[in-house]
Amino acid sequence: MTRELPVDIDRSSTVPLYQQLATQLTAAIHNGTLRPGDPIEKEVDLAHRLDLSRPTVRQAICEMVTRGLLVRRRGIGTTVAHQVTHRRGELTSLYDDLLQAGHEPRTELLTLDTDSTYPPAAEALHLPSHTGLVKIERLRYMNNQPLAILCNWLPPAFAEVTATEIDHGSLYAWLRSHGQRPCVAQQTIGARSATAHERRHLRLEDPHIPVLTMARTGFDATGTPLEYGEHRYRADRYTFGQTVHES
Repeated sequence: MTRELPVDIDRSSTVPLYQQLATQLTAAIHNGTLRPGDPIEKEVDLAHRLDLSRPTVRQAICEMVTRGLLVRRRGIGTTVAHQVTHRRGELTSLYDDLLQAGHEPRTELLTLDTDSTYPPAAEALHLPSHTGLVKIERLRYMNNQPLAILCNWLPPAFAEVTATEIDHGSLYAWLRSHGQRPCVAQQTIGARSATAHERRHLRLEDPHIPVLTMARTGFDATGTPLEYGEHRYRADRYTFGQTVHES
């Protein structure tokens, strides 16, 4: 049920009206008054109740959607986004990041192919383009909500891997258990529209929600590539973080 939140609009303030509304709705999310999944009043109802124009209300809502605080769902309306996972700029696994943040990760194995040909992965692994690689595609859940599709390719030396070994936990933990330790990685982060495959598995009801993408090659201490991954994350539930320093 949609609640009418108390909102105080100060028309004498120099702060734009839309920003006042967005700030107070954001505060309600941060202090727990609005919880993940809670519906937001319709734009027309907010505009009427607060004596604001609909474009003003729409601008506030759009800003919060862009920031990942609200989600628009066809047939449902606008709701508070589920808790967003923030990933640090360190060489960690998503599984471990979720655990450390107090979430419950779960993994669903989508594909295990021990003779997969994918030239970009072979190139990243310093192998001939026609090399048959081990392809592992998994769906990672956070608190029973789909968060990311993780697709990784390993060198053919790992062709004996079984579904039981990698259908839970982190890939990096599995590599370490087999004597291989990723020490450094090169990664590229981007964003794009979701494919039909991604929308289905990530349950993206709103076709306008993009996916964050990450292509990463992990290396051991000698500089030998151990794995290449292409990962796609729900942009409304996931962020990347980095600390940068003056050069």
